[in-house]
Amino acid sequence: MAAKEKATAIASSAPTDEKQSLNLCNNIIMSENSKKINQKNENTRIQFLFRQMNNPDYFNTVSLTELYDTVYQPKTQVIDNLLYAGVYLFAGAPKVGKSFFMAQIGYHVSKGIPLWNYTVHKGVSLYLALEDDYARLQKRLSKMFGMDGTDDFHFVTNAKNLSQGLESQLDTFIQGHPDTRLIIIDTLQKIREAGGEKFSYASDYEIVTKLKQFNAEHNVCILLVHHTRKQNADDCFDTISGTNGLLGAADGAFLMQKEKRTDNIAVLDLVGRDQQDQRLHLQFDRERCVWQLIKAETELWKEPPDPILSLISGLVNKEAPEWIGSATELIERLKLEMQPNVLTRRLNVGADWLWNEYGISYENTRSHTGRQVKFTLNGK
Repeated sequence: MAAKEKATAIASSAPTDEKQSLNLCNNIIMSENSKKINQKNENTRIQFLFRQMNNPDYFNTVSLTELYDTVYQPKTQVIDNLLYAGVYLFAGAPKVGKSFFMAQIGYHVSKGIPLWNYTVHKGVSLYLALEDDYARLQKRLSKMFGMDGTDDFHFVTNAKNLSQGLESQLDTFIQGHPDTRLIIIDTLQKIREAGGEKFSYASDYEIVTKLKQFNAEHNVCILLVHHTRKQNADDCFDTISGTNGLLGAADGAFLMQKEKRTDNIAVLDLVGRDQQDQRLHLQFDRERCVWQLIKAETELWKEPPDPILSLISGLVNKEAPEWIGSATELIERLKLEMQPNVLTRRLNVGADWLWNEYGISYENTRSHTGRQVKFTLNGK
């Protein structure tokens, strides 16, 4: 009887097993077909995008979501609240003291020592002193800084113009000196294309744009020394020689002015995209040939710190210089109440603050285990 029941059970289960196997096969086939359809759709989408990108009228747009989900390279500070990576004009009348000030900035950056009450970040400085010779530079710099030399402050008195290969020369220098932070070009007129239009908006804008493209690749600060016109203007920056194309393309500008050329007192005005407008009152020390700060007319507004970034500065420190994990793990670690994607977007936006305020680099990457965030203490 037991054998008969067993045989009956086996017989009755056979159609069920066959049906399950059939369903499994169908599911596998449907899954494979779905993958093929998705792959075909993806290939079609890629082909469409490729055709669009080859269309001269194609706009390579970025959505607001993509903007928030991207980590951009921080705009690093060279001198806190004064000078950032980018292309800046430094304008003033002839013999007003621009070259002394350029040498002063270059020296302070190469040594990493404060400029007045401004924190300076150490790096290699390259000074294209295209209106000087080495003998004059030797006398000037020894008077300014004594015999305390540095291997991180470099000088050139002859260079190609922008149309002849200046960018290649600068690129070669940076390859040999990867810690380059500041490039001073004294003066702008010396690197203009020979025989080109002297003062047209298009040519002025193009000059600065070329240097900005170079800056985008190397994240350095480029200071362009330039002259002013004698004509008065309601806006002092309108006295910069040339057209508004220079200032329009630049990331910012410094303007040094004296009431009289023989005065020791000067006013330095600053405007920029990444820093607040400022006016500094300076005095020239004729014995040492350096500029001293008398007062800052504008009190700088300091952005309040993001509480989440402050928490991260406590998480990543000298004892624990690196942290890697998912956004969910970070939320648990910091005891936050927010969605993981909201946190990563806050971090993407605050990447420059993390770097400039705390010396912490931030990465947001995707791996086979999912999206991960990484913080590394690089030091301030």
